Amino acid sequence: MNAIPLSLYVHFPWCVKKCPYCDFNSHALQGELPAAEYIDALITDFNAEAGQDDRRSLASIFLGGGTPSLFPPAEIKRLLEHVGERFDTRDIEITLEANPGTLDEGHFEGYLDAGINRLSIGAQSFSDEMLKTLGRIHQADEIVRAVTAARESGFARINIDLMYGLPGQTIEDCIADLDQAISLGPDHISWYQLTIEPNTYFHRFPPMRPSENAIAEFMAAGFERLASSGYQRYEISAFAKPLEESRHNLNYWQFGDYLGIGAGAHGKLSRQGEIVRTAKTRVPADYLKRQAPIVNRVPRDELLLEYLMNTLRLVDGFELEDFAVRTGLPESNIQSFLRSGLDRELLVRSGDRIRPSDRGLLFLNDLLLLAA
Repeated sequence: MNAIPLSLYVHFPWCVKKCPYCDFNSHALQGELPAAEYIDALITDFNAEAGQDDRRSLASIFLGGGTPSLFPPAEIKRLLEHVGERFDTRDIEITLEANPGTLDEGHFEGYLDAGINRLSIGAQSFSDEMLKTLGRIHQADEIVRAVTAARESGFARINIDLMYGLPGQTIEDCIADLDQAISLGPDHISWYQLTIEPNTYFHRFPPMRPSENAIAEFMAAGFERLASSGYQRYEISAFAKPLEESRHNLNYWQFGDYLGIGAGAHGKLSRQGEIVRTAKTRVPADYLKRQAPIVNRVPRDELLLEYLMNTLRLVDGFELEDFAVRTGLPESNIQSFLRSGLDRELLVRSGDRIRPSDRGLLFLNDLLLLAA
């Protein structure tokens, strides 16, 4: 039996419109959503992926996008029931990403009945002006209504996605966003900086953003506000109440395995002593035609950096024993990196636990260069 946990990621590629900062595989919906046809394609994709694995249970399922909440609960249920026929999915975390502008409050009970037990709500800001700048289709009051309706429908676990460093944002604006998110009582907050990615509208037409000094002030004040409100930072941009970390994302960052199905989905699997990465076509029309995936074996000389790029995002880092299990490499392969990181005070070691220092988290790219 493979000791490495296995998760499932499902990608839904359509949105109502493309946001100017977004570099994910998302496409503005043109015409009617091919919901049933896409779920059929996902089931075919899943059968091909799962049929090559000998594990019997999943650690988590994450339905991301795009905007999965465009899909009706009945179709989500059909997919999850099929997954449950192959893997034991009882009592696992099953997350649905949801855009407040697409949530039909009557669908919450349907999603719960389908098996979804955690929602990730893409708020991004509680300022209507900022939301307009970000190209979001919702307004601040819709976020409040969505979270309230989700709670009333029975969802106990809710994440709120929030951004900072927005065009024209002040520290007062930034903390006001956090305060409004906290007041809704989510068990998890993903709080991350707006970055300008290639192939986005903002990359072609860059907005004026706060200075680096201002961003540092935002971070210091935000970290303090989150901590004082009971949210523990466990990853670079993830904060959770006790025991409410995202199990799915933890599996990613701990270099676990995951099946990736859907247009543009990526997977990472440990098979026969090798690590294999899969990628599905990004074009929804091609995906619906069952285009074959791209499969690449990760070269052994790249495994150290891949492992560190994930695990060093975590405040608690990793155990040396896990490095050997998850990569198949001997511990000797990491010793030079450890010496360099410890000498520069970018790493901290407690027994066999290796974690980034506060400085290491702040300058993670510099730390990773030591392994390149």
